[in-house]
Amino acid sequence: MRWEHFRHEADIGVRGYGRSLEEAFAAVALALTAVVTHPERVEPREPVSIRCQAPDPEILLLDWLNALVFTMATRHMLFSCFDVHIAGNRLEATAWGEPVDPERHQPAVE
Repeated sequence: MRWEHFRHEADIGVRGYGRSLEEAFAAVALALTAVVTHPERVEPREPVSIRCQAPDPEILLLDWLNALVFTMATRHMLFSCFDVHIAGNRLEATAWGEPVDPERHQPAVE
């Protein structure tokens, strides 16, 4: 499983790779964390369940990333470990992370 950032007209793009769609979705979630901080600085202490549904895989990916951004913002958390399950057009995942610690995480963006 690996991920990367790339230039995008909106700001920055994230891309994830894996042996399965689930692994790729987990990798892109880690890439999203890496936009904010170094993922290795985030302890996977607290699990958070995230669910979404969409008509196709591309929209499901967008919904997944939007759900992660929303969860990070509303819970003031960062995540470093993801267990993703996709069945048809439904995604169920657990993201493990911890509350933002500005000194340790040194977030680049909010």
